[in-house]
Amino acid sequence: MHLDILTPDEKLYDGAADSVTVPGSDGVMQILNNHAALISSLAKGDVKVLTPEGEKIFKIAGGVVEVVNNKVIVLAE
Repeated sequence: MHLDILTPDEKLYDGAADSVTVPGSDGVMQILNNHAALISSLAKGDVKVLTPEGEKIFKIAGGVVEVVNNKVIVLAE
């Protein structure tokens, strides 16, 4: 699937991801390929991305995640 992590200042990540783990407002969520469509608010925490090259971790202060048709967009603070 494709992942974009965006902040008001910059694009933190733009590329392929095997899985994405985000700190949802109601708990941690893992997003895998062919995940159902989803929009959710995010809490402060770590976004963990498993890529073909390894794991990457991004710290966020909150935001929103959208998942549609194997495209994940994280709008982070």
